[in-house]
Amino acid sequence: MTDTDNIYDVIIIGGGPGGLAAAQYASRAKLRTVVLDKSATAGALAYTGHIENYPGVIGPVSGKELLDIFRKQAVGFGAEYVEAQVVGVKLDGEIKEVFTLDKNYRGKAVIIATGSMGRKPTIKGEAEFLGRGVSYCAVCDAAFFKGKTVCVIGNSEEAVKEAGYLTRFAETVYLISPTPKVKVENHPALEASNLKPVLGSTVVAIEGNESVEKIRVSGPDKKESEIPLDGVFVYIQGSRPIIDYLYGSVELTEDECIDINRMMETPLPGVFAAGDVTCTEVRQVVTAVSGGCVAALSAEKYLHHRTRRRSDWGK
Repeated sequence: MTDTDNIYDVIIIGGGPGGLAAAQYASRAKLRTVVLDKSATAGALAYTGHIENYPGVIGPVSGKELLDIFRKQAVGFGAEYVEAQVVGVKLDGEIKEVFTLDKNYRGKAVIIATGSMGRKPTIKGEAEFLGRGVSYCAVCDAAFFKGKTVCVIGNSEEAVKEAGYLTRFAETVYLISPTPKVKVENHPALEASNLKPVLGSTVVAIEGNESVEKIRVSGPDKKESEIPLDGVFVYIQGSRPIIDYLYGSVELTEDECIDINRMMETPLPGVFAAGDVTCTEVRQVVTAVSGGCVAALSAEKYLHHRTRRRSDWGK
């Protein structure tokens, strides 16, 4: 295999409706396309339990079911789908690079579609101890907590999965859910002997000196207690664009949204964005899909040096 064989035409970061729509259109245009998705069960659409207004789909369906359809269509048209955590990018060259924990991907164009479920630190001590016991990525940092005690904050399937991953390294993993039940009660990860659910509880503070030493938790009875531990993994979702892995490589607006024009082009040649990461005024599945379509057609135009975008109708 030559070095050229390892280069994709389009790398799509994010496997939500915008990213998967882009994958459909890019792969239909005979572009070698890969979707890098942190998790098939994470994201705003995946967490939505009831959808009945998506055109062409007789509802109601769950967000996960709709995503599964999008993913199957994209793969059916030839796109590759890889579940991988993107940890960095290099976008200023003719050949772009996207770095994951497992391998690096090289491509001629990149479409960013990571959505807007990011958040600013809200728990007391969260920002202070970031990188000193507080983490947002279990796969990235689990090895640092081998034989130690950690907690995962959240009740989503993603939180449960990450807690399960941590049980392979940590001696004890507390899963702290603000609700009396987690969203996936029968997940295999919950069967780990060193996983201890703490339900109906909220972390009110993360404390320590040089690094995390304990958390303060408010229980169902509103009484506070302390749990000594070494690491805190936060999986509480927000509404801010997910852009941490970009490290300033893409121009942002004042609201930390990716800056694009009406054709989903960023100021960087060959770099496009779609969906909620661009802070569209209307945040619906159908608008994310529309943005993904436009981004893919713009990428196809960029790659073939054409002045007009190709229309993609049913063949």
